[in-house]
Amino acid sequence: MTTRFDKLGVVIAAIVAYAAFAAPFATLRANRIVPGEARSILEALPPTLGPLLLAVVVVAAVVALLKTPLILRLAASVVALAALALLIGVAGGFLTPEGNSFARISPASGFWLLIFAFTLLLADGLTRLNLSPSARIAVLVVTAAAIGMLLVSGSWNSLSILKEYANRADSFWAEGSKHVTLALGSLAAAVIAGLPLGILCHRVEKLRAGVLNVLNIIQTIPSIALFGLLIAPLGWVATHVPGAASLGVRGIGTAPAFVALFLYSLLPVVANTVVGLAGVPRAANDAARGMGMTERQRLFSVEFPLAFPVILTGIRIVLVQNIGLATIAALIGGGGFGVFVFQGVGQTAMDLVLLGAVPTVALAFAAAIILDAVIEMTSTRRREAQPA
Repeated sequence: MTTRFDKLGVVIAAIVAYAAFAAPFATLRANRIVPGEARSILEALPPTLGPLLLAVVVVAAVVALLKTPLILRLAASVVALAALALLIGVAGGFLTPEGNSFARISPASGFWLLIFAFTLLLADGLTRLNLSPSARIAVLVVTAAAIGMLLVSGSWNSLSILKEYANRADSFWAEGSKHVTLALGSLAAAVIAGLPLGILCHRVEKLRAGVLNVLNIIQTIPSIALFGLLIAPLGWVATHVPGAASLGVRGIGTAPAFVALFLYSLLPVVANTVVGLAGVPRAANDAARGMGMTERQRLFSVEFPLAFPVILTGIRIVLVQNIGLATIAALIGGGGFGVFVFQGVGQTAMDLVLLGAVPTVALAFAAAIILDAVIEMTSTRRREAQPA
């Protein structure tokens, strides 16, 4: 009998083999800024748990490598991820010297590679299941709840990223609120301005090329450069326009970050509005005209609902983009999770960098999954609403 190998499983098994046996699992540092000492799985965990974790990841890798049933692949990935999540916290407590509050324990490259490999296996299994949009959101909620329970339980409190959080808990939530406000606020402004502009560009073809070219040029300007370009004009407005400074408009801070994110957001919103409206079937418009609908009625009752999934795709692009770009706002005093990223870089404290980077990635990932599900649901309803 010929043994059959899974193509993706070969890649996963290779990553697991390197991560488990050649790469460090955790890093021990005497304090938060000095270079660390690498520890393998067997060195980072108590004598009974190290071999157990190795056995779990090896068995899960074998399941991924072979052509195994889908349910077994899903179970193997979940068990491996759960074991890694629990035991990295155990490693933190095991490696920390008794009574030493300065030592820092961080997950090392081997841990992150193992997380990546088994997340890839889980994602592949969920893709093969072809889950409905609501089921994908449910998986996201369960995952977030599991991570939240780990955080609340204190299992990870000995890890350095949680120690960085403990020292900055109040500022973490304050900067997180600024980050979300920047991302969502600039998106809302872009939708309010971009939808009418997109409709106008769809209706007036001569205007379309010029507007899209200008927005394309803005999109090519590096974010740091655009933030810098906005400092002078917004500073002038704050100085010369009565009441502008009291509203928060100034050369540095939230205002230039908000304006820059708004400008970056316009192209996806406007372009997808144009594409969505252009893709409305001509028969639908003809039927609406035959029913005596005015142009305004056709726009809001026929064209816009049919174009909505495409427009929503542009909004998804903007939201994920803005969550990432809002990190750069910290360079000009705009706040957000970028504050921790740049503080960590300046202090060579990588765990402080992670304190800003991890929630940013998590927010972008969650936003992408939720909006992808919403887009799929609206697309399905659109197909069901169209006559055969």
